Amino acid sequence: MRYNQLGNSGLNVSQIGLGSMTWGEQNSQQEAFEQLDLATDAGVNFVDTAEIYPVPPCQATQGESERFLGKWLKKTGLRDKIIIATKVSGPGEFLAYLRNGPRLDASNINKAVEQSLQRLQTDYIDLYQTHWPDRPTNFFGQLGYKHSNKDQWIAIEDTLETLGRLVDAGKIRHIGISNETPWGTMKYLQTASTRQLPRVVSIQNPYNLLNRSFEIGLAEIAHREKIGLLAYSPLGFGTLCGKYLGGKQPEKARLTRFSRFTRYSNSEAVNATQCYVDLAIENGLDPGQMALAFIHSRSFLSSTIIGATTLKQLKSNLDSSKIQLSKELLGEIEKLHSRFPNPGP
Repeated sequence: MRYNQLGNSGLNVSQIGLGSMTWGEQNSQQEAFEQLDLATDAGVNFVDTAEIYPVPPCQATQGESERFLGKWLKKTGLRDKIIIATKVSGPGEFLAYLRNGPRLDASNINKAVEQSLQRLQTDYIDLYQTHWPDRPTNFFGQLGYKHSNKDQWIAIEDTLETLGRLVDAGKIRHIGISNETPWGTMKYLQTASTRQLPRVVSIQNPYNLLNRSFEIGLAEIAHREKIGLLAYSPLGFGTLCGKYLGGKQPEKARLTRFSRFTRYSNSEAVNATQCYVDLAIENGLDPGQMALAFIHSRSFLSSTIIGATTLKQLKSNLDSSKIQLSKELLGEIEKLHSRFPNPGP
């Protein structure tokens, strides 16, 4: 397993991180423990979760993913060996059950941190992330930005000041952002500089062969400002493994169970997926492993967050860390990207 510095934090995170959004919905506690055992045995030291996990979020299961991780940490005694990342939710009508609708203000963030600490059974969080912006902007599959002067949102300055106080209190060590835009990222950095607050060290955004929009505005920021990318949805909800091609609906698979996830299922994304799968097979590679190895080749990457519902899937994903793509194959991937630019944003 390779390790990369997480921004300018001084933390070295495994090139592959373990995601937890299936724990409590698609995976039981025992299965989560087995995933954690397998991943950590392979050298994974970075685990990502969130207060609203598992997904799809609902009141009945809210917090289960953190709870499972906390129980595993207590059972194994490995807290000091694991870098834990979790997230506080932004606003959304679908989360009305959580604190009467979460916001990125002091009251919500403070309550969220305390609740996450309890579920995780720890007294500090290594990386605390805003899950998505408080303001309406283009994320979760939206490429175009639509401006409104009537927006009412919690200022980034207020959010960062609250997070800074939690750093001072020792409850969180570092701050990250997720589903952010170039403007939002630079606003966090500007606020940190002008108000002498902690800098964000990471950004967790989608990045995969079907969605390389991170490269357009954020890759340069990641390099110049030393903010590491934590790439989520690296396999496009599993579509880049090729298992859904030809209209297949594998039993218990996420897109089979939850029809709401259509981000990577449009016709252009399906056509692109077929081409990437064919390219991998032509080169004697597992399609999913090729897709992950491509992400690992990016210079702005800190960690790729993988999720799996079976140990077989997880092992295959972990084995991608051993693969290095040739210049020739990377060139072929670029040709396909020119044909299919970001069909699944």
